[in-house]
Amino acid sequence: MITDISEFINRVDGAAEYIRSVLSERGIPSVCIVLGSGLGPLSKMAEEAIEIPYKDIPGFPVSTAPGHKGSLIIGKLSGKPVFMMNGRFHYYEGYPMETVTFYVRVMGRLGVKALLLTNASGGINLEMKVPELVAITDHLSFNAEPVLRGPNISEFGTRFPDQCHVYDPELTDILVNSARDLNIRISRGVYAYSKGPQYETPAEIRALRVLGADCVGMSTVPEAIAASHMGIRVAAMSCITNMAAGISGNALSEQEVLDNAALASENSCALVKEFVNRLNI
Repeated sequence: MITDISEFINRVDGAAEYIRSVLSERGIPSVCIVLGSGLGPLSKMAEEAIEIPYKDIPGFPVSTAPGHKGSLIIGKLSGKPVFMMNGRFHYYEGYPMETVTFYVRVMGRLGVKALLLTNASGGINLEMKVPELVAITDHLSFNAEPVLRGPNISEFGTRFPDQCHVYDPELTDILVNSARDLNIRISRGVYAYSKGPQYETPAEIRALRVLGADCVGMSTVPEAIAASHMGIRVAAMSCITNMAAGISGNALSEQEVLDNAALASENSCALVKEFVNRLNI
């Protein structure tokens, strides 16, 4: 929980200023893309790219999750300038929520207007197939530590932000229409957040299905809440990399997630590129 507002704002602004200094005379992108599992290859598709290791950015944490390289890439995708987060930070890594969402605050201070979050998730909806893509329309955050707990930072947003449209309907439509035009299977669904790092139990999955969740994962929701607090428009895409606990009868494994994310990688990357191409922000 943030206790010293001035110190935290200084950390955020220090990171933002460092990124501005690296960009020098290049413009600041208005779009940030978080490369979840399977989307790492997109980092090599950026044109005129600059790569900054997270460890070089003042105040930035370092990602320890498998498959998350840990660098900020600034370049052009589909001819448009973008930030790409090649790796994110998770609560299960031991970070407090203000650290998990630190990069979102930095992006907001840099003037980013749209955030595309991607992730790997377990399928709860029995009609979903591995490795199907899902455009997230809403979330269940009951299991999340409160992202905005503590004194409100008015420079970032209001004390009680509305959550009716955390995931921007227009951006979600662009994502879905892009997928359909590319003949990529995509559904709309509700994402349930889990703290991890252990996978959910079969009983928890049955409960989440009753509550209306279509998929479940260990990221995205804290970042989406922080972004909505700052007025950043959010779109989110999940890749179903396994069916959730108790559905297939098989034990869940990290390797299964990584293997199926890799299977979906070509479609996921193509969809993100087309999404950016259609953005007018």
